[in-house]
Formats: sequence, C-alpha cells, structure tokens
Amino acid sequence: MSTQTIATLLRAIPPSHVYAFFLVLTRITPLFLLAPGFSSQMLVPRARTVIAMGLAFGLTPLAGHSQQIPTGLLALTGLAVENLLVGLILAYTISAVFGAVQAAGVFADAFSGFSIGQTVDPIDGNPGGSLTNLYTVIGLVIFLTIGGDAWTIRGISATFHAVPLTSSVAVRPLTGQAETAFGSLFIGAVEISAPLLLAIVISDIAFGMLSKVVPQLNVFAVGIPMKVSVALIVVAASLPFLGTWMTGALDQSVTAALHTLQVA
Repeated sequence: MSTQTIATLLRAIPPSHVYAFFLVLTRITPLFLLAPGFSSQMLVPRARTVIAMGLAFGLTPLAGHSQQIPTGLLALTGLAVENLLVGLILAYTISAVFGAVQAAGVFADAFSGFSIGQTVDPIDGNPGGSLTNLYTVIGLVIFLTIGGDAWTIRGISATFHAVPLTSSVAVRPLTGQAETAFGSLFIGAVEISAPLLLAIVISDIAFGMLSKVVPQLNVFAVGIPMKVSVALIVVAASLPFLGTWMTGALDQSVTAALHTLQVA
C-alpha cells in the first residue's frame, strides 16, 4: 500500500472518531497503571502501550456510537479528565483486591520472621519478604486463571454504558467507592492471612508457656525454626482457598464500581 493511499484513508476518518479514540484510550490508561496483570513490570512499557492502543481501537466503535464528541480544546480536556476518573476508579477497585493478597503476604512475613531477608518482587519490582513474593506470584496466577483479565476488560467495556464518553460524573460517589476499596484492602488482607496469624499467635503462646515450665530451654533457638515450619504448613494449607476468595472479591469489586458509576 502506497503512502498516498494511506494518507487518503487517514483523511477519510472523521475527526470525531479520532477524538473518541483518544478519550477511550484515556479511560483505559489507568488499567495499565494500577490493575493487576496489566500494570505488571514483566510487561515492558512498549508492550503495554501497544495493548492499550489495541484495546482502545477495538472499544472505540462501541464507546463512540451515537456520541457527539465536541471539538473544542477546553471541552475535550474536561472529558479527558472525567474519563480518566472513570477508568481510575475501576482500576483502583480491582487493584485493591490484588493489594489485599500482597498485604496478606506482608502480614505473614512480619509474623513468621520471613521479613528479615527481603528479595525483589518480580511482579512490581518492590522489595518484599519471601511470603510476600509467594502470595504476589500465586495471586497473579490465580487472577489470570479465573479470568480476571477478561473481567477487567468486560468491566471497562461496561463503563461505556454506565457513563458514556460525553457524560459527566459526580466526584462524591467516586470518592466514597475509593474509600470503600481502600478499607476492603485491609479487611481482605486480614481474612487471607487469618489462619497463619492465628497459628503463629498460638505457637508463640505455647512457647511462652514452655519457657516458664522449662527455663533451661533456649526458646529462640527452638521457636524460630518451629514458627517457620508452622508458617509454611499453614500457608500451604490455606493457599488453595485463595482462588475462591479472589473470585468473590473480584466479582464484588467490579459490580460495586459499576454501580457507583451508574449512581454517579
């Protein structure tokens, strides 16, 4: 195909379609900054850019259908900000679920003693303990296995029905949803790590009582290996239930975000 033919085809594209494409791209961008999988450091920036533009190109006919896109700079800037907020609230709500899994790993490291030796998280590049990295990797695998990436794409597609490209959004409901997601992050982390925390507390109490009965026993020399063993056993026993928890949490988070956008 010659350059002249390409130029002719590009001139045939209405400016409103181009503006709609960039508005859709603006709404999708937060997914590649916050959403699990899409924002992973294992995806190079060029790959994320290509995927984002491909999704925007595919969703533009759906989002721009029967929409009158303004051509003024001020109006387009306002719409870009509003679409960015819509994408941001969905991405943040989904990322809170994955953040709860990572926070559960942080709790597990802190209580079991694995936080002494930190390594680099392969998902987001942050330093963390062994159990934090384990929970992060397994959480991402479960997220992809249960179709979390497809849920995320369907969720961002549904936002175009809840809030069309040219519609305005209310900030107060979005702020309330962000606060709810932030609170659920800590609640979810405690729910995931509760078996391990309970087992570690019971083992600490048992070793405390043992030190009173047998003062000659070196509790630190015996207790630390035992805490590590207990932590590994409980984590291995509780991880199979993580998939069920993530499935319910993702369904609830996406539904809550879409409901908030419809209310807004």
